[in-house]
Amino acid sequence: MDVGFIGLGLMGLPMALNLARAGTPLVVWNRTASRAEPVGAAGAKVADGPAEVFERAEVIFLMLSDGDAIDAVLGRRAGTVAAGVAGRTIVHMGTTSPVYSAGLESDLRAAGAGYVEAPVSGSREPARAGHLVAMLAGEPDAVARVRPLLGPMCHETVECGPVPGGLLMKLAVNIFLITMVTGLSESVHFADRHGLDLERLLRVLDSGPMASAVSRAKARKLADRDFAPQAALADVLKNNRLIAEAARASGVASPLLDVCHALFGEALALGHGDLDMAGVVHAIESRDAGQVTPPGR
Repeated sequence: MDVGFIGLGLMGLPMALNLARAGTPLVVWNRTASRAEPVGAAGAKVADGPAEVFERAEVIFLMLSDGDAIDAVLGRRAGTVAAGVAGRTIVHMGTTSPVYSAGLESDLRAAGAGYVEAPVSGSREPARAGHLVAMLAGEPDAVARVRPLLGPMCHETVECGPVPGGLLMKLAVNIFLITMVTGLSESVHFADRHGLDLERLLRVLDSGPMASAVSRAKARKLADRDFAPQAALADVLKNNRLIAEAARASGVASPLLDVCHALFGEALALGHGDLDMAGVVHAIESRDAGQVTPPGR
């Protein structure tokens, strides 16, 4: 049977393209039909709706924005899912709350379907290159069924135990990402306001022990004022909220994340939600200009 892929957004489209170009027998669907055209041109079948994907495919990857979008595709309501998912393995590759994912697993297994979490670390460019890292969680047989299919999309897969271990791992990784990019944005802002040569700053950062693929990419975007999205600010704020909710529910302190949460919220309020996450620098600049009063002042 074919492999299914639903959700061809900023991340989903390059991921599905990599599957199709690798020769994976693929059937895809996206709510905005035009997004499926490049994958169809690469050899995938384009379905008329989710039901056709479930009919054709045994394993279905979901790269959707949130739980509401997932529920709509699965026909999930009041603890039930559509009968068409029976016998299929559903792979949740997006980012939702761990609590939501655990409930989804319960409903899918009750409907006779398998379930695997496989959220990924990486943004649009790693997705294009097939260099994502997948964090897998679920029943061992379901994980073993899914793992070989991830090769064209992910250069590394890490098993994280039962659900919701994959999503908890993704949230832990995102704490580092969010706080790192926010700190880098403040660093570039500080240097710029003091009249330093930003190219020299980037040279120091790139040559030092803190350099990484993310720091190099985001520092360049900040220096060039290039905020074309690799990971959209609004999506990062959503992830920040998910982490904060999980931390509060478990009584875990997240002081750095809380500062970032406020800054990303301010950047969104300033109208920068469609920018890359490095656009959080706009919130820092607004505080500098006195347009926003930071909490506690």
